[in-house]
Amino acid sequence: MTLEERIDSDLKDAMRAKDAVKLSVLRMLKSALKYSAIEKVGVDGKLDDSEATQVIRKQVKQRQDSIESFEKGGRAELAEKERAELAILGAYLPQAMAPDELAKLVRETITEVGATSKAQMGAVMKALQAKVAGRADGKSLSQEVQRQLS
Repeated sequence: MTLEERIDSDLKDAMRAKDAVKLSVLRMLKSALKYSAIEKVGVDGKLDDSEATQVIRKQVKQRQDSIESFEKGGRAELAEKERAELAILGAYLPQAMAPDELAKLVRETITEVGATSKAQMGAVMKALQAKVAGRADGKSLSQEVQRQLS
């Protein structure tokens, strides 16, 4: 079952259960997936799971930014709503890498690339992105690479 099929199935289950929050989030996600598919492949195109995961990550990032903004603005009720949406979206992402596993992978990649300074961070990040395959976000990757290159 592809990621999009799983989302469709969960959308139907949310309709049957009359779960308004989950239904709303999945409809927004389905719409974002469709827009991305149209943009990349055309009207009749479908995204593969890795492309769908990227769209979900983008949605997660938007929710995280919203939570941060709402908390700064003193809008706890809106931040809580965004957290609920974030939890629903998180269920569709692959299992995140453990920090020690990430550190080991960064160390190996730095050695492979032969990087010795922060000036070569771009090459390390490019190699890492392919290895991680959506199991870690760019921010945590970047922080770990910077930490190990300093």
